[in-house]
Amino acid sequence: MTTRGLVIGKFYPPHRGHKLLIDAALAGADEVHVVVCDRPGENPPAALRAAWLREIHPTARVHVIDDRYDADDSAVWAVACTRLLGFAPEVVFTSEDYGERFAACLGCRHVLVDRARVAVPVSGTAVRADPLAHWDFLEPPVRGFYAKRVVLVGAESTGKTTLATALAAAFDTVWVAEYGREHWEAKIARGDLNFWRPHEFADIAREQCVREDAAARRCNRVLVCDTDAFATRVWYKRYLNAWSPEVDAIAAAHRRPDLYLLTDVATPFEQDGTRDGERIRGWMHQTFVEELTAAARPFVAVTGTREERLATAVAAVRSC
Repeated sequence: MTTRGLVIGKFYPPHRGHKLLIDAALAGADEVHVVVCDRPGENPPAALRAAWLREIHPTARVHVIDDRYDADDSAVWAVACTRLLGFAPEVVFTSEDYGERFAACLGCRHVLVDRARVAVPVSGTAVRADPLAHWDFLEPPVRGFYAKRVVLVGAESTGKTTLATALAAAFDTVWVAEYGREHWEAKIARGDLNFWRPHEFADIAREQCVREDAAARRCNRVLVCDTDAFATRVWYKRYLNAWSPEVDAIAAAHRRPDLYLLTDVATPFEQDGTRDGERIRGWMHQTFVEELTAAARPFVAVTGTREERLATAVAAVRSC
């Protein structure tokens, strides 16, 4: 006979304590159903939390239920879960005091897992209050959501990459290179230098977002990005003298960074064989100021020597 197990909770957000609980269920039942309680206004939303759990526990069957019932009414929750699943489970796994009552209402066995939070001393409330302080209790997809994202923007040859590498080293983390430069170097290799197509910028913006999100999962609390999709829209304006609704939509839909660092055009221009924007650096800088301000995206201007820029950047990241 197949033993069906049930784990229910908010998983707000999922953390290593929840992983311990679900792993115990997977070890103790043939088929495990995880029910995520959904209440409007929660961030991250239940649908996203459920997606994370499916990724973390690919063999579990994850469901979402409306969190409309009294949390202390085990009988009502037993009926709701039975209706959702289409059956009553043979065993319930919890880390809470309600577990025995809930299991009794379902007519099944109860397994209590780490009620005292000794094995994994963390809670969803603590993670929400300070996710970076509880980083070690989070799985990669959850880390990607909570990572502090810092983006460097500025005109050509203003030291973005130099500062990005130094800033990442200062926070012992990873940084995301500018995909647009990679794309441009490929154009040079093909001899396709003098013609930009609108779709290229949308492709660059999308790929930059993909690389940023992937890096956020493996960063150490802070993710440093050498540009983002929002900056790509300014480059579209620079080359095609217009704004792109498609690129704008990509930038608007993507996770907003916590901070932008705007590099100053006082940095001497260095021609590396691929740059063509020395004469318009002032325009680019002013456009970034105007667009960041208009979009209410927080930014700090970094100026001075390399050491002064890094000190300014580190202080800004720590305070954002």
